[in-house]
Amino acid sequence: MPDRGTEPQQATKPRSGIDLRFGSNAMRLSGRQWAVAGLVCLAYFAFTPSLWERTEKLDPPPDYRIPYDLSNDYWLFSRCARLAEARGEMPVLGDSVVWGQYVKRDATLSHYLGERSGAPRFANLGLDGAHPAALAGLLRYYGGDIAGGRVILHANLLWTASKKHDLSSEKEFRFNHPTLVPQFVPCIPCYTETRPKRLSIAIERQITFFSWANHLRVAYFGQQDLPTWTMEHPTANPVAAMGAGLPAADDPLRHEPISWTARGVEKQDFAWVDLETSLQWRFFREAVETLRARGNKVFVLVGPFNEHMLNDESLKVYAGRKRTVAAWLAANQVPHLVPPPLPTELYADASHPLAEGYRLLARQLWESADFARFAAP
Repeated sequence: MPDRGTEPQQATKPRSGIDLRFGSNAMRLSGRQWAVAGLVCLAYFAFTPSLWERTEKLDPPPDYRIPYDLSNDYWLFSRCARLAEARGEMPVLGDSVVWGQYVKRDATLSHYLGERSGAPRFANLGLDGAHPAALAGLLRYYGGDIAGGRVILHANLLWTASKKHDLSSEKEFRFNHPTLVPQFVPCIPCYTETRPKRLSIAIERQITFFSWANHLRVAYFGQQDLPTWTMEHPTANPVAAMGAGLPAADDPLRHEPISWTARGVEKQDFAWVDLETSLQWRFFREAVETLRARGNKVFVLVGPFNEHMLNDESLKVYAGRKRTVAAWLAANQVPHLVPPPLPTELYADASHPLAEGYRLLARQLWESADFARFAAP
C-alpha cells in the first residue's frame, strides 16, 4: 500500500473553481487596474496641496508674522513668501531678531520700516531659531518664490559666538530646524541623525506633498501625526480640527519686554569661532548667493549686536568680525549697513532689541543712503 504521506499536495478548489491559495484576498487587481490605482495616487500626491491652498484661507493682516507655534511649518512659509511677492511687499528674512522675540507684531523692524515709508511695504518672514544653516536650507527648498525682487536679509553674528552656536562642536546636541540643514555634505559634527532618517529628510523636502502633510500636523494637530492625535483625542473629529482654520495672527508676547540690565545679565566673554572655519558664516554666504541666483537684489543688515554686553576682549574680537563681514559684502557688491550699537537700555539680550530699539534701527536704515536707494518705491 503506498505511503500517503509522500503524495504531493494538490491545490484544493471548491466547487466555485477559486484557488483557495488566494482565498484571503477580497480583491485581486489586474495589471491595468494597478496602473489606474497608481495614477490616482500620483494625482493625489501632485494636486492635493494646491487644492488645499485654495480652500485654506490665508489673508494676513498688516504686520503679519508666522505664529511662533508654526515656526516649523515651512509650507506656510512658502505661502507667505508667495503672498508677499503678489502684494509687492519686500521680504525681511532672518531669525527671531526679525520675527520680534520681545515685541508684538506691530513693533517689529518690518513694521517700523513700513511706518517710515508711509505704507506697509515690508513682509516679516523671520522664523524663530532660523540660524544661517537653517535659513540657507529654508531658502533653497521652500523659498523658490522669492525671486526677481528686493530682499532684506539680517545677519546675526551671535551664531558664530561659540562652537555650539556655530554647529561646529563635535558634541551632539539638539538644535533648531534640523530638517533644513544639509543632511550629508558638508558634515555638521554635532548632527548625529541616522543615515536612513537623513535620506528620508533629503527626499521629503524635495516633494511638496510631504511639506503640506507636515503643515497639517503642525497647524492642526499640535505637532503630532494623525494616529498619535487620534489616540489622544479619541472622540474628536480630525476633519473638524482641520476646518478650524489657521491660528490667529495675534500671538502673545513671548518674553517680558525689559532690558538685559534689568534682568541682571552680566557681561559676556564669547568664545568666537574663526570666520575662516565657521559653518554658520559659510551658510550665510550661501543664503546670499541663493537669493541673488534667483534674480533678487539683496540688502544685508549686520546686527546691531548688543556690544554693551561684551567684555573688552570679546568686544575687540567682535569689532574685527564686523569688519570682515563688511569687507566680504563690499567685495561681492552686496549693499549693506553695519549700524552702531543701539543704546544699552534698548536691548533685551545679546541680539534682540526692544520696541524702541526696532524703531531707532528703522530710522538708521532709512537714513542710510544705500538703503534709501535700495528700498525706494
